[in-house]
Amino acid sequence: MEIKDDIAAVTALSALAQEHRLALFRLLVQAGPEGLPAGAIAEKLGVPASSLSFHLAHLNRAGLVSQTRQGRSLIYAADYAAMNGLLGYLMENCCGGAGCAAPAEQSERKSA
Repeated sequence: MEIKDDIAAVTALSALAQEHRLALFRLLVQAGPEGLPAGAIAEKLGVPASSLSFHLAHLNRAGLVSQTRQGRSLIYAADYAAMNGLLGYLMENCCGGAGCAAPAEQSERKSA
């Protein structure tokens, strides 16, 4: 999914604006392009399979997650192009074209 307008950006951001979906997306980003099977995701996040399916479908519809079948398993992966597209859209024309301030320290962040 390419982020070209406000509607696409709002769709992607609203998909991430929920605690379990944000944790799920962050886990998939950390997993890399090979992704994770649904069972491993459920185990790592402690989310019931029915809830996980709902959250994965929401992220998939927003274009942030891809789904592939490997045998009997469904493998989910973060869509890095969509993620970078969303960040690019948010940062478009940042600081009016002038140099931006240094990024804030992130030492207090929790990991998924």
